[in-house]
Amino acid sequence: MTSRILLVDDEANIRRMLGALLRAEGYTVLEAAGSEAAVAAAVEADPDTIFLDLVMPPGAGGLETLERLRIAGVDAPVIMMSGKAELTDAVRAIKLGAFQFLEKPLGPESVLATLTSALELRRTRAANQALQAALVQHDELVGESAAIQAVHRLIAQVGPADARVLITGESGTGKELVAAAIHRASPRARGPFIPVNCAAIPRDLVESEMFGHERGAFTGATERRMGRFELAEGGTLFLDEVGDLGAEAQAKLLRVLETGEVQRLGAEHVRRVDVRVLAATNHRLDEAVARGTFRQDLYFRLNVVPLELPPLRERASDIPLLAAHFAQRLRPRQPPLFNDDALQALAAYSWPGNVRELANVVERLVILAGPVIDAAAVTRALPAPVPVPASAEPEPAPLRPLAQALDDFEREYIARALREADGKIAEAARLLQTDRPNLYRRLRRLGLLPRPEADGVRSPES
Repeated sequence: MTSRILLVDDEANIRRMLGALLRAEGYTVLEAAGSEAAVAAAVEADPDTIFLDLVMPPGAGGLETLERLRIAGVDAPVIMMSGKAELTDAVRAIKLGAFQFLEKPLGPESVLATLTSALELRRTRAANQALQAALVQHDELVGESAAIQAVHRLIAQVGPADARVLITGESGTGKELVAAAIHRASPRARGPFIPVNCAAIPRDLVESEMFGHERGAFTGATERRMGRFELAEGGTLFLDEVGDLGAEAQAKLLRVLETGEVQRLGAEHVRRVDVRVLAATNHRLDEAVARGTFRQDLYFRLNVVPLELPPLRERASDIPLLAAHFAQRLRPRQPPLFNDDALQALAAYSWPGNVRELANVVERLVILAGPVIDAAAVTRALPAPVPVPASAEPEPAPLRPLAQALDDFEREYIARALREADGKIAEAARLLQTDRPNLYRRLRRLGLLPRPEADGVRSPES
């Protein structure tokens, strides 16, 4: 299905030329000459993007029309156009939710590039709304224990506050569900909820994924791409496993949190974004700060409101409710029943994988067991304990990317030298048999922030 584009301009020549360009690219084009016709067409046709002129005499102008579109519930990205734009007009348009502001005369390349980004935003929002609907329907926070009720109360408190929240807890405790619940409890609930698994992004692609890139910004960048911050405009960006970001990515994330601006790779200008950031980790970031592997200033920026999720073993009373919930979700018409012995067997297990592991075990039981699940079926479904010989060697740590391992080693080694040098850069450089400018460059790259007064210098490389 081709994308529908609505052109709103009082000048027929503009509509004709812009319409010809877009039809040649395969788009379905709708037209309106004024504000009332534009709102009526948008409500009826639900266009994927709207080009809207700023000045349309003698009727309502573009800014008033933009307000009317939002009141009418039209959420398509709106690209404003004007040959007489003032800075105040552009600022007000962005505050009203305009996607971009183009100056006339319109260039075909800028029109098509901006439209591509707007349609990408539209598709992402649609997919995100479907995801949120699925989360609401299937993956609510289930439980009546005191621990989970405390989490519900905190979600209700922080949801409307628009503050950053750092969600901590073991893997499988439901950190993304909590982030989604905070988003739904906020004034941004109609906006997108964009989750990002920071641990899954290759280190050399973090900047492109987060902030986007222009065509030709690097080898392989064949088209413009919006970053996750721009896709989350007006909504919430959820940074899962934020503790796995490298030093360079941490520095760039801190800058965005401080300025509210992003700059695509290869772009000349920055763009302001209105995004709420939620973060999660299963690491102890305070310990990572002490080791020098996570920036202290970034930690403070993210940890405005801490929210710790309890592991399943600390809320075992919720296991019967969770088991019944997962069984109902998997077999809605005739969910299997757990007898008392089965529930006791489930409660006796330690659940190192937490709620995620319980969901997997229940799925196995629903597939393999009968209409009534007993303790024997549970025992067969649970992983068998693995005997460990007394003389066994400890399990080696899993391999990480070489660049990350080298950075971590260098960071800890330099931190040790700084401790032994009592924070003095010159002395640390002597111990490491390097010069001060080289050491300062490494400190900046690794995110280490020594006390400048300790060295008695004002310029790092003077």
